[in-house]
Amino acid sequence: MPFGAKPYFPGERPVILSSMKLFARKPPWYAAGLAFECTGCGGCCSGPEAGFVWVTKDEISSIAEHLGIARKDMMHKYVRKLHSRYSLVERSDNRDCIFLKPKGDGGKGCSVYSVRPAQCRTWPFWPGNLRNPESWILAGIRCEGINCGKLHACEKIEAGKNATDTH
Repeated sequence: MPFGAKPYFPGERPVILSSMKLFARKPPWYAAGLAFECTGCGGCCSGPEAGFVWVTKDEISSIAEHLGIARKDMMHKYVRKLHSRYSLVERSDNRDCIFLKPKGDGGKGCSVYSVRPAQCRTWPFWPGNLRNPESWILAGIRCEGINCGKLHACEKIEAGKNATDTH
């Protein structure tokens, strides 16, 4: 036993274990859940700010298959490489996602919705939107589905948040 160490006996908690409570992770501010229901408004996919829709090689292949084009053509026309990652391109006139298309009712919709990337599927449960309640409210200015509709459990929110961290 090191000099100055105090032995402990069964039933007695060592000081170090009881002090670990100080480092226990407290529940996130959204532990009770968050309401969100997609209205299909396209606000999450629209400019004017530049952004990145990160995609994996598998997602690129899925989108290419959905569009009925070769993966090589998909890469050339709809994807840009940034260092070691890939992102969908944006329209040059308004910075909307390249796959956000006008709908007959005057709105906009995703033309690859059934095969959209994980980043799109997990909106609005992104780390930046979940940083604090204020970030969530700011995201709600852009997205009319935030704080409306179905209440999502903390576990689902965390799964969405973690899915976007891996891109």
